Amino acid sequence: MQVERDVVGGGPVGGPGGRVAVVVPCLDEEAAVGAVVDGLRAALPHAVVYVYDNGSTDRTAEVAARHGAVVRFEPRPGKGNVIRRAFADVDADTYVLIDGDDTYDASAAGDLVRLLVAEGLDHVVGTRRPDTLTAYRRGHAAGNRALNSVVSRVFGTPVTDMLSGYRVMSRRFVKSFPAISRGFEVETELTVHAVNLRVPQREVPVGFRDRPEGSASKLRTYRDGFAILRWILRLAHLERPLLVHALLGALVAVLSLALGLPVVVEFLRTGLVPKFPTAILASALMMIAVLVAAVGVVLDAVHRASDEASRLVYLQYPAPHELDLRSGPGAGADRDADRAPGRRR
Repeated sequence: MQVERDVVGGGPVGGPGGRVAVVVPCLDEEAAVGAVVDGLRAALPHAVVYVYDNGSTDRTAEVAARHGAVVRFEPRPGKGNVIRRAFADVDADTYVLIDGDDTYDASAAGDLVRLLVAEGLDHVVGTRRPDTLTAYRRGHAAGNRALNSVVSRVFGTPVTDMLSGYRVMSRRFVKSFPAISRGFEVETELTVHAVNLRVPQREVPVGFRDRPEGSASKLRTYRDGFAILRWILRLAHLERPLLVHALLGALVAVLSLALGLPVVVEFLRTGLVPKFPTAILASALMMIAVLVAAVGVVLDAVHRASDEASRLVYLQYPAPHELDLRSGPGAGADRDADRAPGRRR
């Protein structure tokens, strides 16, 4: 069975969004992946659909290839590893990311791509609008809202559905995305990357339905929920180091004052320091608080340099609204000429 067709350049030119590549991460989705591929090919006839098999034990790869997808394999388990591999290997102007479980409305992909190009956006998130009462598993909707609230408060930007697996992204967004996470945390990482770079983005409601019969969710409610929460905290430390260290330093300073003030008051009243260990501990804690805050200042400077590097990578690629001008015959030659050394844009 031939499960991979090499398509140079990530897809044909000639539709909205230029060269469009659809990335479909899959694990044991034999029952669903065929319908997903068919829906995507109908919505985006000029796109190439890449199904990334992440260690399936069923006929996922065979079914996807039979329905016209380019099938590739990522042996390292985890959705984050799949997306990291796909974003590195696939070259396109516009990227669509959608789960292979047939819960998202694949027919909306064309509208999402057209919106990205028409408004010059870099990131369009398909926020889930349940079509049935059982579309969300028990507790998932409430957990999603709680995590959205945490991210919105920590990063200062309202987020409606940060765990959505349905996104459309520009080339410059994808190629500046570090893709560090390994598992389901990757959606959180994508959301924070968009917020951190302050890219133009939109959220659009899309249909969300039950899995087809024979398909089972790979998400573990508590294990993956805690993993996502840990990742949010890690991203908060990486992306907002000054805030995190200032809060930690303030907590340590408050503890130092709580221990040290009675000693100071006693010294001012009697001229004696009867509690030397407490005085030493309070002094040490205050020095630690100052050091924690100082580390936050240093990390913030490093983070700003990293942000500038990401921004420079982001600016190397054309804006999405330029793609309509480059989607006719000769578009590839024009794009290569634009990238030639010495060519001013």
